[in-house]
Amino acid sequence: MSFRMTLQWLMFAWANLGRNRRRTLATLTLTAIGVLGIMSTSGFALYTYDSLREFSMREHGHVILHHPLYFTEDEEFPLEYGLSDYRAQQTTLLSDTRVRHVLASIRFNGLITNGNKSTIFLGEGVEPEVFQVRGPATTLVEGRLLSMTPDPMADYEVLLGKQLAHALRAEPGTGLTLMGTTADGLLNAIDVQVRGIVQTGIPEVDSRLVIAHLESAQDFLLTDKVSQIGVYLRDSQQAEPFYRALTDNAQTTTAESIAVTPWHERAMFYNSVRNLYNRIFGVMGTILLLMVGFAIFNTASMSVLERTREIGTLGAMGTQRKEIMTLFLFEAALLGVLGSLLGLLLSGFVSGGLLVFDVQMPPPPGQTEGYPLQVYWSPMIAWISTAIVSGLALLASTAATLRSIHKPITEALNHV
Repeated sequence: MSFRMTLQWLMFAWANLGRNRRRTLATLTLTAIGVLGIMSTSGFALYTYDSLREFSMREHGHVILHHPLYFTEDEEFPLEYGLSDYRAQQTTLLSDTRVRHVLASIRFNGLITNGNKSTIFLGEGVEPEVFQVRGPATTLVEGRLLSMTPDPMADYEVLLGKQLAHALRAEPGTGLTLMGTTADGLLNAIDVQVRGIVQTGIPEVDSRLVIAHLESAQDFLLTDKVSQIGVYLRDSQQAEPFYRALTDNAQTTTAESIAVTPWHERAMFYNSVRNLYNRIFGVMGTILLLMVGFAIFNTASMSVLERTREIGTLGAMGTQRKEIMTLFLFEAALLGVLGSLLGLLLSGFVSGGLLVFDVQMPPPPGQTEGYPLQVYWSPMIAWISTAIVSGLALLASTAATLRSIHKPITEALNHV
């Protein structure tokens, strides 16, 4: 079909849609609402995925280096499956121009006391640069963050979770004592001073969290090991190729002493939310598409029913059935495309409006802090939505038209 003929068919289809403007407008509106719903729900899901992915990468690093048994076996004593020669690993990794930070950390636990009250704590020994990459994942509520270089002549510095500080009646400058088991299985205790109070937004974490310098945690555990090494890249898009390159290198060099894990294998919350949202929004999208399909089918059916005598007249004049079918398909395609474009335009206004107006979502389950609502406008989903809606429109029109165009001409001409 030539371009000129296609243009003529489109003009005929446009004129036929204008016969019943109210019905056409209602169908376009319903189609636009369906596309708006698909774009909004998928855009919210994409925003959520990006936020959780960024949070997970900031917390653990894009790639994690650790002992092969660290994540799979329970340790009988602290840092049984720790890494010893971590400084050499850091130096080697920092020579790669793709790497921004290489930060070691230690996970430990024990009891913390103010002299009158004791409670269990979950400790984390970190290098101070970690707060530069974590950003809002760890918010300072009061006091100051850990100093870049600990003072060997002063008490060890620590940061307390907000709920833990409240339980111990601690504030910046308060002295506390940490007690626990060393890497050799012995009991040890050190005096610490609260430098600041932080909040992660997760009450269960904030009620147990103690953050100390990496060296302070090593002194407490009487070891030179670390639990893991987090590699933070300059570009998140390089995470997968960097992981593959690092894995290949580990297999040929230090496979017996070190393992490499990508960020998403430790992002349990991210994976759970993604799987849940995929199912929820998948069902919602299917329902919206079915709604659009039935709306166009109803419009096409009513149009065919009203124009049965016209179809018979065209047949009596020698018009082929495929040409009559083509006309109805062009009408359906116009409905699908125009309705989709209107829905995409509305979704663009929604996405832009949420960037201008601060709409806050309530705190997610298990957290105390809300977050700003945003909806991404995805070109890929826009193309997919338009293609699916247009395809559904063609299928619906075909199903509605087939029966009428195969009626005998005499029966079609006598239709009332």
